[in-house]
Amino acid sequence: MVRVVVHQKTYILDNHTTLRELAEKVQEPGEPRILLAYADGKLRELFHTIEKDCYVRFVTLKEQAGYMTYKRTAMFMFLKACEDVLGQGAADDISIKYSIGNSTFCEFLVKDIRANMQLALKIQERMEQLRDQNLPIRKYSIDTSQARKYFESVGLREKQRLFRFRRGSKTNMYELDGFENYFYGYMAPSTGYIENFLISPYQDGLVLQTPKRHQTEKIAKFYPQPKLFRVMQRSRDWSETMGVDTVGALNEVITAGNTSHLILLQEGLQEKLLSDIADNIVQEDKKIVLIAGPSSSGKTTFSHRLSIQLEIAGKRPHPISLDDYFLDREKSPKDALGNYNFETIASLDVALFSDHMNRLLRGETISMPSYNFLTGKREYRGHELWLEEHDILVIEGIHGLNSKLSANLPDESKYKIYVSALSQINLDEHNRIPSSDGRLLRRIVRDAMTRGNDARETISRWDSVRQGEEENIFPYQEEADIMFNSSQIYELAVLKQYAEPLLFAVPEDCPEYQEAKRLLKFLDYFLNIKSEDIPASSLLREFIGGSCFET
Repeated sequence: MVRVVVHQKTYILDNHTTLRELAEKVQEPGEPRILLAYADGKLRELFHTIEKDCYVRFVTLKEQAGYMTYKRTAMFMFLKACEDVLGQGAADDISIKYSIGNSTFCEFLVKDIRANMQLALKIQERMEQLRDQNLPIRKYSIDTSQARKYFESVGLREKQRLFRFRRGSKTNMYELDGFENYFYGYMAPSTGYIENFLISPYQDGLVLQTPKRHQTEKIAKFYPQPKLFRVMQRSRDWSETMGVDTVGALNEVITAGNTSHLILLQEGLQEKLLSDIADNIVQEDKKIVLIAGPSSSGKTTFSHRLSIQLEIAGKRPHPISLDDYFLDREKSPKDALGNYNFETIASLDVALFSDHMNRLLRGETISMPSYNFLTGKREYRGHELWLEEHDILVIEGIHGLNSKLSANLPDESKYKIYVSALSQINLDEHNRIPSSDGRLLRRIVRDAMTRGNDARETISRWDSVRQGEEENIFPYQEEADIMFNSSQIYELAVLKQYAEPLLFAVPEDCPEYQEAKRLLKFLDYFLNIKSEDIPASSLLREFIGGSCFET
């Protein structure tokens, strides 16, 4: 017998009881479905057998780990349904591309498959059957060499390439009703756990929708995001053209000693895109450039490099940070916990900003504010600003695309840019790299280097940062005139050497340890690229140091 404590309640269980069996005892009707569990602080799948006395905390869809498990299991069911509808081997010709809002875009590599509403309905129906049958998902371990041979035999070339560089001798596989595959991350124990999903046609593929993390009871309406889709498609097309669209392909470039060339190509591409944006701004005779994007997207370096391109085009840029328009701290709004909320636009003096920008457009002189983060007060330090014929304002801040910020500014004067780090490569055909993981690793490295924050502290704040982005940034991204992807194909192979020591330093007995462990396991797929090859003007330098734009 084993003694297990769940929420201060003790359960006496038979030896070899699974976490799933315990979860079924404590699952409350109407509450989100339990998907994972922490057993003595270690994150476990519900397959796991309880062998000793322990403390257990269950995880639902409302937590990030549970949310990703739900999406991953739904994707497994989607691939199985495609096999059942289209025939054995169909999943080998499906590429899981990227997220669009709360949906995952999937592309069929076989051109004679038409991704239309009829196909979407057939796959939806088969997934519902799999759900209603509540089929078990089996996890087993095989030799990594055996996994490579298997994936080679079924035509999953990118999985085979990925495992060529895997250090571990064993690999975990999952099986659903005879369909086997590898997934990076945890899985639900059966198909019945995935209650809500929706398959819809979009562009030349299908999207798999799952519930939002904080709206577990329903599927949110799918809103096409054509601008975001276009920039992701363009980035992915470029990486495919370069032959470096997966981690295995990147590792092969590294082992071949061709990273310098890849870096030059990536940096050259970004410089060309920046030049094109600057030319558009000049041609349209814009006076105000508004730049926004989520945390660690590289907005600062982007604004510096754009300013250089504007100068080349004959303009004189003036950088402005929206942070300088913060209200005095005592006037700032607070969140539900009583803490100052600097993520909301209500923390900005929008009226003053609007007044200043309109006065500048009229040719008047203004005194620029400067926000003192130590005192929480707005200061004026004698910095006066006016605009001449060739002058242009380059304004950076998270609320740059929010219509409330610039509603009183003439549309013909504004040019809006959304900057984000959108993953250009996948682990393999069926395992995406979430863009948020790349941004988190950027932030961990930068915070340790410039702000004195350890990885534990950065990880602890990340959920709140993400929630702020969901509320204040992502809803406005389609307002942009143009989007810029700041991600670089090779960056995770560079960040690895900086991030790993920081992640290893996270104590095992703290809540952030499991996330640190997950990121370490993820980085283990990458070979290193030395940072000496990264140009001083690179966007990546904003996070690893050595930027020529540092003051």
